[in-house]
Amino acid sequence: MPLTMSREVFITCAVTGSGATQDRSPHVPRSPKEIAESAIAAARAGAAIVHCHVRDPDTGVPSRRVELYREVTDRIRDAEVDVVLNLTAGMGGDIVFGPTDAPLPLNPKGTDMAGAEERVAHVADCLPEICTLDCGTMNFAEADYVMTNTPGMLRAMGRMMTDLGVKPEIEAFDTGHLWFAKELVKEGILDSPALVQLCMGVPWGAPDDLNTFMAMVNNVPQDWTFSAFALGRNQMAYAAAAVLAGGHVRVGLEDNLWLDKGVLATNAQLVERAVGVVEGMGARIMTPAEVRAKLGLVKRAPR
Repeated sequence: MPLTMSREVFITCAVTGSGATQDRSPHVPRSPKEIAESAIAAARAGAAIVHCHVRDPDTGVPSRRVELYREVTDRIRDAEVDVVLNLTAGMGGDIVFGPTDAPLPLNPKGTDMAGAEERVAHVADCLPEICTLDCGTMNFAEADYVMTNTPGMLRAMGRMMTDLGVKPEIEAFDTGHLWFAKELVKEGILDSPALVQLCMGVPWGAPDDLNTFMAMVNNVPQDWTFSAFALGRNQMAYAAAAVLAGGHVRVGLEDNLWLDKGVLATNAQLVERAVGVVEGMGARIMTPAEVRAKLGLVKRAPR
């Protein structure tokens, strides 16, 4: 497939994530106030979309508390700067097994399994333009942890998102996730054209080599919109790769803590660096309003 470089590019900033990074950098935001302020700074730096998780304000561990999402939403919506809001719906599918000689019962530390309605409750309350849909189950770095998203769960969550008028961003960690995403569109659960985030270099999903990346790109239907990222030191390289392959860009502290060797980044600095990469390739940075028009999004106040 010949490459068709993107000439108009939107940048997503993944502000904080759910990984155990809260004690590895002072710039990883914890409280709703810190998360919102970091998101707003990223928007001012050029991000059209901010992708937000929430954390316990005291410990920094990931949380699903609806009131924390609502505070983040209200603070971002009340800001003077405009930005498209993308809330995660990936929490609530975590299984941690016991040791290999006795995998059951499950380890309660880290296991967090919730029903579809509970996993989407904050989306229904906050009504962001976008929310994520992790389109498959996978081994996810740690020895006994599984990120669990069954076909039945994804069908139920996808229907809820579509009925709410919130556009799912399909998180694809491997080619099979794209295969199932196309099935969800075929079944009418998700609308077409769909929005996809290609997640590269996440152990043990798709590695971030360019052959695998292009296999992922070539499995995205031509009328869909895709963005891409890679973890760690390859984050900015993938900003360039995504644009060259016809897609859009994601950066942020969820995926990478470093600006340069030995220099911890802020979200705004990572967005500024990505803007430089995109514009240096001759592409133009899209505004939030342009992204809404392109993707058919509606900005709404929370319920």
